[in-house]
Amino acid sequence: MSGIEEKIKAIEDEIHNTQYNKATSHHIGKLKAKIARLKEEEIKRSSSGNKGQGFYVKKSGDATAVLVGFPSVGKSTLLNELTNAESKVGAYQFTTLDIIPGIMEYNNAQIQIFDVPGIITGASGGKGRGKEILSVARDADLIIVVLDVLNPQHLKIILHELHDIGVRPNQHKPDVKVKKTGRGGVKVSSTIPLTKLDEPTIRSILNEYNIHNASVLFREDIDMDQFIDVLDGNKSYVPMIILMNKTDLVDENYLNQLRETMPEFIPISADKKMNMEYLKETIFNELGLIRVYLKPQGRHADMNDPLIIKKGTTVIEACGKLHREFVRNFRHAKVWGTSVKFPGQKVGPDHVLEDEDILRVILKK
Repeated sequence: MSGIEEKIKAIEDEIHNTQYNKATSHHIGKLKAKIARLKEEEIKRSSSGNKGQGFYVKKSGDATAVLVGFPSVGKSTLLNELTNAESKVGAYQFTTLDIIPGIMEYNNAQIQIFDVPGIITGASGGKGRGKEILSVARDADLIIVVLDVLNPQHLKIILHELHDIGVRPNQHKPDVKVKKTGRGGVKVSSTIPLTKLDEPTIRSILNEYNIHNASVLFREDIDMDQFIDVLDGNKSYVPMIILMNKTDLVDENYLNQLRETMPEFIPISADKKMNMEYLKETIFNELGLIRVYLKPQGRHADMNDPLIIKKGTTVIEACGKLHREFVRNFRHAKVWGTSVKFPGQKVGPDHVLEDEDILRVILKK
């Protein structure tokens, strides 16, 4: 155990032995902030010593997803079923020793899916090249956790490892703004009632980050762990789905019992090709992808080859995916579809497009 790990363990023991109440919350907040800073220091130290040993991942397609799970849960078989990849499949541990990419085509979208080596307990601490493996999950658009139906307890370990590497699955970035100032102390304001944090705890956590003069605005009621994440500023908020693989080996009663104790999951069997189409649809929807059809002037829209963009994309952002000239010479656009009140409505650059809209861009002459 390294010096940093010993410090973290000592602080965790202190938190465990401290009874949580209003009087001690600011002290616990300070201790948690210390742990967060020590973990960041440990990650920086280990990554600087591992230069040249990471996985090289070349992204392509409209979005990326990564298969995360323990060894021998069937990730390679699943990748081969979903994509055009040829990932080595074997009934023994550590079959995948590198990252295998594949492209899943669905609804005209090309979704890149990575099969990474199976993680193990302690992966976030570097065991089994775990940090490099989990770093791929940090940068993905979707995390797909693959569990063996006979070992559902692995989910808790995977979530712990993801958390320790800075991934916050199925969470959003807290709506809190911290603006450092030159003087005046700490000023805390909020647009909603704060029930999970009090001002002494906020000040105590800020003090641990050497922030003594700042304006802090809360637009969301968050807890101390989320506030520490805000101050760290380097967390990755990634959507996640959970797959229970090899469900052909169990009956419906077993699955129903799992559903009572587990988060929502999709039952599949990659080996027997069970539920593959539903899984593809779910992946597409969870990635938040939509299709926009382009209409050149004086011609019909091309309904066979849509532009694939993310939900919430504006007209000008869609133009940026087409060509930078479309951004530079943009005048206005016309849209047909659910995002407008009437067909062919004239819209500006900030108009948000919706699935299956038809877009015509008018450029300056």
